[in-house]
Order: sequence, then structure tokens, then C-alpha cells
Amino acid sequence: MELPWLGEHCSERACKQLDFLPLKCDACGEVFCKDHIRYDDHKCSSAYKKNVQVPVCPLCNTPIPVQKGEIPDVVVGTHMDKDCKYNPAQQKQRIFTNKCLKPGCKRKEMMKVLCEQCGGNFCIKHRHPLDHDCKGSSHPMSKA
Repeated sequence: MELPWLGEHCSERACKQLDFLPLKCDACGEVFCKDHIRYDDHKCSSAYKKNVQVPVCPLCNTPIPVQKGEIPDVVVGTHMDKDCKYNPAQQKQRIFTNKCLKPGCKRKEMMKVLCEQCGGNFCIKHRHPLDHDCKGSSHPMSKA
């Protein structure tokens, strides 16, 4: 062996493999090989410090903090009962709110379609000045 000072042995008792690219566990600080670096693979006693998942409320998509020892389902349920800002009315907001100003037309569009001459809001069918009898410009327009 030419370079015996390189690398470190895996801290897992059953392994002790000499690894030239050892990995240090960010929870317990011990050195492991690639096969034992995961918390579950070396039964890390400090995994609870780093392996934390934050539950999210399914209604309002807000992260809910859970203290050590609390059951996440119970904490999220309490949030849903008391603190949740979920508004079911937001789910039913109308998309087509831009009503056509042409007399007799009841169509609504998702986006505003403004006439360049009179500035009125019209549906796709009546968007051209000739289609809504535009009075905003004094320029004569051809029907071509």
C-alpha cells in the first residue's frame, strides 16, 4: 500500500471499509462510506435534528410548524379547525368577467379586448371598429 494515510475507515461496526472519499454525516459527525451515509443505513442517533419534514395544510398550502413529540396529523387538523385562512369562495372566482359593450351582446371574455379608437371593451366577435359601430375616431374606414 503506497499511501496509507489517505482515506478513512467507515464508522459502521460491520463495515469498517477503507474509503478514499469518506463522507461525514451532518447529524452525528461520524465518517461513513457511500453505503452507510444515509441516516437509516447507520441508524443515526442524531437524525431527528436534521431529518425534519414540515407538513403543509392541504387547504391553504401553509407550512405548519410541528414541535418535537407532536403528531403532525393532529397539528394540521388543529390548524384546519382554528387558524386556516382557506376561502372556498376563491375557488369559484369567475374567469370571464370582461363584458362586451356592444348593445345586445352578452358575451364575456377572459381578457380585455380594447378598441384602439374608442377604448371600449368588446368580445372577440365585436373587437373591430366596424363590428361595434365605433364612434371614437373621425377617420373613415373601408370595409376591406
